[in-house]
Amino acid sequence: MTETLDLIVIGAGMAGINAAKKCARAGWFVAIVDELPYGGTCALRGCDPKKMLRAGAEAVEAARRLAGKGITGETWIDWPALMKHKESFTDPVPESMESGLKEAGVRTLHGRARFTDPDRIEIDGHGEITFRHALIATGAKPRPLDFPGAKKLIDSTDFLNLAELPRRIVFVGGGYISFEFAHIAARAGAQVTILDRGARQLKMFDPDLVDMLLDRSRAAGIEIVGEAVPESVEDADGAHHVIYRKAGESHAVEAYLVVHGAGRVPAIDHLDLAAAGIETENGGVKVTPWLQSPSNPRIFAAGDTAASPGKPLTPVAVFEGKIAASNMLKDKRTEPDYTGVPSVVFTIPELARVGMLEKEARETCDVDVSFTDTSGWFSQKRLGESHAGAKIITGKDGNILGAHMFGPDYAELINVFSLAIKLGLTAAQVKSMPAAYPTGASDIGSMF
Repeated sequence: MTETLDLIVIGAGMAGINAAKKCARAGWFVAIVDELPYGGTCALRGCDPKKMLRAGAEAVEAARRLAGKGITGETWIDWPALMKHKESFTDPVPESMESGLKEAGVRTLHGRARFTDPDRIEIDGHGEITFRHALIATGAKPRPLDFPGAKKLIDSTDFLNLAELPRRIVFVGGGYISFEFAHIAARAGAQVTILDRGARQLKMFDPDLVDMLLDRSRAAGIEIVGEAVPESVEDADGAHHVIYRKAGESHAVEAYLVVHGAGRVPAIDHLDLAAAGIETENGGVKVTPWLQSPSNPRIFAAGDTAASPGKPLTPVAVFEGKIAASNMLKDKRTEPDYTGVPSVVFTIPELARVGMLEKEARETCDVDVSFTDTSGWFSQKRLGESHAGAKIITGKDGNILGAHMFGPDYAELINVFSLAIKLGLTAAQVKSMPAAYPTGASDIGSMF
């Protein structure tokens, strides 16, 4: 490629793909490169395949909850068949994504990329390429672990491709990945332990509802050990012995599989950012509020790679990619609006939040907090669910500051509160919504 690109996009995930298409459709000469199959973490190694596997766990759990309430017989998961169900979605993704990019006029490249100058990049198999702008959207990777035997752990990508599910699994870390996969594995018949070095798990979520989730997890057979610091992973008798320290003493738990669930960091180590004068911050690419590198104005970053205020979530990557593209095209300084972005832990049932935590809200103003145990409500009764709750935080003027929910289908219900916060609706306005009955949304008015 001898011509100078208007834009090279590094990373073919949701941020990169959206930005590349937008700029190509505006008439720019655009190329995108990734050393991995096109589609990114969400579509291939994260959100989507995880939820495909969760479908089996949901079905099994639904039948078990209603055992003796009209449902009889034993339901179980055929793991290889469930994996094929997952692959029916993931396998076509790379070709579909690449075809869509080509149709939009984007040149698609494959290989590892690294910067060689402020306006040049080298791609394995394609040589050096000159560019006017570059967007770094390489996503995240598992956080490095430094205890002996850490290399024996598999990561989330490996878990989502397991041909067979081992009988005994240990998850290291107490975040999204560990809890979501643990809930799937437990319903598939595995004996599961979560080891978390922190005293509290899922710190980004409401602690009262996290406590509900921990109770529900234990009821599903998941062992959760807090303040457990991993010391080593050793092989013994065809299994792994995970050694951890708790309260000054060493303990061991046996497993046939140990999974890394201890967080992720931006995947930028291989890019040789220094060669292009690109500064980093908090482990990611340092950016202005409008997603531009302050040390090399040719460079923008979006998604998990950018050290922006945005959470590492797919919707954030999508709108950051689009905004970065728009700012490059129009030479503007439009800043992303992160208001009303929801987060969900897809356990069974799921834990969801949008807006401020109670502690955060109380530090900013006088608030009203409504915390309701909804486990006895009709929405849970009909499903046989034993644990559910909601916490809604409003200001004195009735504006909704935060919504936190744990229960069946609350991942869908949180979107109502997301829209309300985004549009600045008051509690009274939301409660005035005439919802279809009986649905989860018809419960909203009683949650305030």
